[in-house]
Amino acid sequence: MSNFKEDLQKVRAFVFDVDGVFTDGKLYLFGQDEFVRAMNIKDGYAVRYAINQGYPIGVISGGDSDAVHHRFRKLGVTDIYLNTFDKKDKLEEFYFQYDLDPSSILYMGDDIPDYEVMQECGIPTCPSDAAEEIKALSTYISDFKGGQGCVRDVIEQVLRLQGKWL
Repeated sequence: MSNFKEDLQKVRAFVFDVDGVFTDGKLYLFGQDEFVRAMNIKDGYAVRYAINQGYPIGVISGGDSDAVHHRFRKLGVTDIYLNTFDKKDKLEEFYFQYDLDPSSILYMGDDIPDYEVMQECGIPTCPSDAAEEIKALSTYISDFKGGQGCVRDVIEQVLRLQGKWL
């Protein structure tokens, strides 16, 4: 296994799961089909900053929500794959679109639906409260839980190491 800091030098793009990564995994139900999720503002800032620095960012989620789609669009994310159950297929679409080697993609997931796609990318990472199977697969486990800054953590580390953070 390689050194995580060395791996960060290779990162050219980021892909994230949504629920359990950008959120704490809780869904608040309002009515029949309405769900509310809370997202961390600092994660959002890091996403926008990385995009402004030229990094492609994708989100792949089995969930589907107009509010989630709107949030990521507002941050500048153009590769939003919601209601997706074959995450490997969407990851492949993403890296072909940007002519990337999968080994240059940092992916952050938190649960079993992320397992196979995390095996396909070069730098699999997870929040501190991820499922044990995901932690075992990850080359880096953030000190932060899902929805509490884990996205900012990995983006900031990559950009700092590559000399692109402030």
